[in-house]
Amino acid sequence: MTPMLEVEGVSKSFGALAALSRVSLMVREGEVFSVIGPNGAGKSTLFNVISGLHAPTAGRIVFRGKEVTGLGPEVINRRGLAKTFQITNIFPGISVYDNVRVAAQSRMPVSGRLPSLWQLPDVEGPVMELLSAFALAARRDELAQNLSHGEQRYLEICLALATEPALLLLDEPTAGMTPGETKEATALIRRIALDRHLTVLLIEHDMSVVMGISDRIAVLHFGEKIAEGSPEAIRSDPKVLDAYLGGADE
Repeated sequence: MTPMLEVEGVSKSFGALAALSRVSLMVREGEVFSVIGPNGAGKSTLFNVISGLHAPTAGRIVFRGKEVTGLGPEVINRRGLAKTFQITNIFPGISVYDNVRVAAQSRMPVSGRLPSLWQLPDVEGPVMELLSAFALAARRDELAQNLSHGEQRYLEICLALATEPALLLLDEPTAGMTPGETKEATALIRRIALDRHLTVLLIEHDMSVVMGISDRIAVLHFGEKIAEGSPEAIRSDPKVLDAYLGGADE
């Protein structure tokens, strides 16, 4: 398959702290690729470097065949990468519908005088399609702050998908969910990825989610990649069992 994302020898230091050290990985178009590792392994730092929130100290990032190393998150987002956050990041004081509408309209080109988002072309069809897929259509007029935690996590994914990304970065999408919500979310993410031909890069602490959703998995430990492979290979890798499964989750 065509590489969607190539991370080549990426390092990231914060002063004397080396958060990432020569990490390389390749995410193929159309796959669900997960990054796991113990607490402090560097997973979120890697996501932040890929999405442009942090510039790498060394190495390069290639997205859709073009180098994006050091570009800002707005530029990388316009090129087709969207990211959700470990802490839910929505607009709490407006409706569920308007949350997704603003995200969808943010991708529309404008010329001349900048119009209000409410004056841009109608996006009700695509917005309602997303809300229906995540069982939020009945709550379209509810303030986002009134949703349950699980519903807010779903809404954040809707916001990311509304920008029509080619690559979706999900940072612990099931964090704080009940076991039932986690099971539903796992199936839903997989179905959305297949239906939309979407490439997904996932950080997730819940190993049942990782093993149930991933095509391939990379394991970080103290900022270095120690293993990569199928869920079956990772499950039985002695280095992973020692470094991750026997340690604390992030």
